[in-house]
Amino acid sequence: MKALVYVQHLLGIGHVRRTAAVVRALAQAGVEVTVAQGGRPVPDADFGAARVVQLPPARVADASFRPILDESGRPVDDAWRARRAAALLGLEQRLRPDVLVVESFPFGRGAFRFELLPLIEAAAGRSPPARIVSSVRDILVAKDPARLAAMAELAARWFDLILVHGDPRFLPFDATFPHAGRLSGRLRYTGYVAGPRPPDARGSDGADEILVSAGGGAVGGPLLHAALEAARAGAGGGRKWRLLAGAEMPEATRAALVAAAPAHVVVERARPDFPDLLSRCAVSVSQAGYNTVMDLMAARCRSVLVPFSEGGETEQEVRARLLARRGLATLVEEARLDPATLAAAVDRALEAPPPRGSGFRMNGAAVAARLIVSLVRRQPMPASRSGAPHPGTGKEIAENARLAGSG
Repeated sequence: MKALVYVQHLLGIGHVRRTAAVVRALAQAGVEVTVAQGGRPVPDADFGAARVVQLPPARVADASFRPILDESGRPVDDAWRARRAAALLGLEQRLRPDVLVVESFPFGRGAFRFELLPLIEAAAGRSPPARIVSSVRDILVAKDPARLAAMAELAARWFDLILVHGDPRFLPFDATFPHAGRLSGRLRYTGYVAGPRPPDARGSDGADEILVSAGGGAVGGPLLHAALEAARAGAGGGRKWRLLAGAEMPEATRAALVAAAPAHVVVERARPDFPDLLSRCAVSVSQAGYNTVMDLMAARCRSVLVPFSEGGETEQEVRARLLARRGLATLVEEARLDPATLAAAVDRALEAPPPRGSGFRMNGAAVAARLIVSLVRRQPMPASRSGAPHPGTGKEIAENARLAGSG
């Protein structure tokens, strides 16, 4: 069984890490996986035994997501788009995969329709046709009604299976995608995709520290600067602070933080043992990206969430608000972020008991792999055997949807 998996990240790296976990699970299930990666290579992204084909990389400079830039930092043009589309079509024609898995699209990555629609049409139109799968996180960024309707139309026309990497008892997909009902026959919840815990290094780093992280780091500068000033002002009761600058954070920003750090503040690049640091820290301070939150829930540590919300981004804010309402995190809105507000939130978190278990299903990668294999084998996928979590009571779903939309 052969799978072609497409993933494109532009600013954060969460899409790549979540996709890598699904790819590893597919490989462990005996599937021969090829990954078409459209963003710049991500350090430490582990695709296991899969073959990774690097497309001409695309990125964006900031949260406006415009323009899309090529590997030289220039806005992409029609010739670049034609090269990318041709590279993808050529890859599909050589591989003739049994299944094409597309991360985010059609619920995101609309700017890449120029290559994705021809790819999907080619894979679905040959004989025998490939099965077409969408892999999407639980919460979508707010879109206007016309764009949401267009997404639903594409999903209904082309996709055999839509894997939602979430748990509807926390938040149903229709809370941020109102047309989910049109896709009920092919939509499956996998539970959350959590990365593997690294072997316990049995170190002392992180013990009783204030641990500050910003995901990939491309937009994490303001959070780390506010944390440094909060530490300088004495927040955290004299504890050591450890600031982790993600791989995408410019070196000049990291160097400025190092130069300004007082003796009880350590500034370093993000570490692969981040989950272990979380398990030992006094409080975690972070944004509210999907992968970071999964690490926090697994560690059950006290946390302060400052959700990224620039450029109309709403996904992290929805997630952080729901976690705060459940007593699983302390929330600081990005618009109110300053050293004093952050210091007060850290001190509140320190006074609170460690959070109880989230109850989230965290085996989403393995469930996704089983569903994809089942689809290719053309076996029926009843909800009772698909591994999808029970959707919860109507009251739970309604309340979580209400909280997601409230201020």
